[in-house]
Amino acid sequence: MIADEIRQFFHGDVAVDDATLAKFSRDYSLFKVRPQVVVFPKDVDDIKNLVKFVAQKKAAGEDVSLTGRSAGTDMTGGPLSQGIIVSFTKYFNHIVEIGSDEAKVEPGVYFRDFEKALTEKGLLYPAFPASKDLCALGGMVNNNSGGEKTLAYGKTEDYVQAVNIVMSDGEQHTLWPLAGDMLQAKLDEQSFEGDIYRKLYKLISDNYDAIKAAKPDVSKNSAGYYLWNVWNKETGVFDITKLIVGSQGTLGLLTEAKLRLVPLKKHSRLCVVFLKDLTPVADLVENVLPFHPESIESYDDKTIAVAVKLWRQVIGSMKGNIFTLGFQFIPEAWMVLTGGMPKMIMLIELTGDDEKQLDGQLAALAADVRTFAKTHKGIRVHPLRNEKAEGKYWTIRRQSFALLHNNTTGLDTAPFIDDFIVKPEYMPEVLPQVNAILDKYKEDLIYTIAGHPGNGNFHIIPLMNLKDDRVRALIPKISEEVYRLVFKYHGSITAEHNDGLIRTPYLEEMYGPKIEELFVEVKKIFDPLNIFNPGKKVGGSLQYSEEHIASTQ
Repeated sequence: MIADEIRQFFHGDVAVDDATLAKFSRDYSLFKVRPQVVVFPKDVDDIKNLVKFVAQKKAAGEDVSLTGRSAGTDMTGGPLSQGIIVSFTKYFNHIVEIGSDEAKVEPGVYFRDFEKALTEKGLLYPAFPASKDLCALGGMVNNNSGGEKTLAYGKTEDYVQAVNIVMSDGEQHTLWPLAGDMLQAKLDEQSFEGDIYRKLYKLISDNYDAIKAAKPDVSKNSAGYYLWNVWNKETGVFDITKLIVGSQGTLGLLTEAKLRLVPLKKHSRLCVVFLKDLTPVADLVENVLPFHPESIESYDDKTIAVAVKLWRQVIGSMKGNIFTLGFQFIPEAWMVLTGGMPKMIMLIELTGDDEKQLDGQLAALAADVRTFAKTHKGIRVHPLRNEKAEGKYWTIRRQSFALLHNNTTGLDTAPFIDDFIVKPEYMPEVLPQVNAILDKYKEDLIYTIAGHPGNGNFHIIPLMNLKDDRVRALIPKISEEVYRLVFKYHGSITAEHNDGLIRTPYLEEMYGPKIEELFVEVKKIFDPLNIFNPGKKVGGSLQYSEEHIASTQ
């Protein structure tokens, strides 16, 4: 067995028992792929030796591969493989250091632990996803994660300053931005790393205009390899870390990342806006941006219906006295009774260090939205002046889907159109069309829409009976319809969640054959033997994906 061979040189743990293989055959996606073996490396030497071992096997014609995994919260099947899973949370879980504006972390560090350590120092790593209490830093870097604070702060790609990564030569390399004489020295260097720089530099230089034109016209994107971010001709900076971020472990195994940090704001205020019509959403977003909100989040009428139906569970998840918390919802209940059910609730968050000044900004924002509402019917405004009152809205935004899933029997979560993005100005056109597509299949699925309207990014995760072959067959059909609409509006099929098994087969349709060829060439430059996480980013098959849909959670 290959596990016995690995044990000969491996310091960490090697597992082939049914319970471990079953656990690592799933992530938060709709797929199930059983690995051959799961390993837990203790140190960098373990990883280096493992890569060299697999490279020898692969060169000899054996079908073996390495797929890195952190917390396993990926929604695309990204960390799933029939080969060897390399799990980082057991031993590679150290916060190496935290400075005044940067930190070094290993890939297995849970974000919740990182956030706690940063909060104690008055610092923030803002590019976290909604799964921040579950996910780990390695997955966040490899998926180019973003979330509710992306509007103000950007995504992971804006915060990774350097990475340590074991590449296909079985050695660890440190990558960071290079320019001028340092870049030229690297291009002249006769080494594995120098060869990668030369080949990648030539690929980007020869196709510079096509690569720049291929960049999706949206504020965030996690589809494909980010070739357009690597070389900035104006500054002369050549930064391979921009390619490693979001690559889903297909170019090597991350062992450490250096991350930029920002000061943590001391206070927050929330302005809640109820909209009975989606038409003014884009204009409203544009109207409030001058107030520099830290986030603009939203959820739809279907989400509200879930919250109303499961109000006891919603209040229970807020962890307090059910009667006291219940009274907090009376103003909103009165709004609904007197104004009708809104189509969308928008949460506009302001933050700052001066509480009095922040209250003034909140009042000015609320007044501005009320003025906006005079020329746009069906808008009501509810500013909140204490952080405790904000809890119910954030609970509904973050917990409604989990509550729906946990209280619906016989249906499975099916994230497959869960992360599309278009420019915010197109939202009033796109969202009704997405609803129309999904409503054609309302007998076979339940869905809610939540997202980040400030970026035009929305999350839809239907509940479906995946044990029914007919229902399973709807997944590629609905995907095609929704993605065709997204492409029509020059958007991206994934803003935050990345490609994995679910979206890799659609990358050529999104980017065209020329860019797809460049993606394939990138993979060959870094990983000529296809050692790392095969079938993601390039070489993915829709048939393979369909064959590995799990029928139950």
